[in-house]
Amino acid sequence: MAEEGEIVWVEPRMRGLIPLDEGFHIPTGLKKALRKKPFEIRFDTAFREVMEGCAEREETWIDEVILKSYCYLHERGHAHSVECWDEEGLQGGLYGVAIGKVFFGESMFSRKTDASKIALVALVERLREKNFRLLDTQWMTDHLRTFGGVEVPQERYLKLLKAAIS
Repeated sequence: MAEEGEIVWVEPRMRGLIPLDEGFHIPTGLKKALRKKPFEIRFDTAFREVMEGCAEREETWIDEVILKSYCYLHERGHAHSVECWDEEGLQGGLYGVAIGKVFFGESMFSRKTDASKIALVALVERLREKNFRLLDTQWMTDHLRTFGGVEVPQERYLKLLKAAIS
């Protein structure tokens, strides 16, 4: 995260994870939306724009330092975006960093209903295809719990992380 133009390290005692196995859950209403295919899903075509979309809120940790840092990681193939597009443009998405078989989700946004949720489903599908082992959300929210998200203590998380990165 960024504070006053400096990058700071945050390490939660309880870590949020979204399961990539059968523990991942798509809420019923979202299943209906997915069947309608309201968006074209793209990967890594508008990374900076996704970050800017994520920063479009009253309070954000995404400042110019974070934006430049993650764009640098993206240019080198480490940071990625999932994007939801329609005829009016970019409507939502998410971004994060991949290391080994771990994806560290950073932020998501929606301009239209369900766009960030659909991006999350697309991310899980892509991570499964590539045999990823962890989807790290850093923090757990009620919203992420609807997808099967869980919290794990830091000690367990570090063991899972070590195994997935090596």
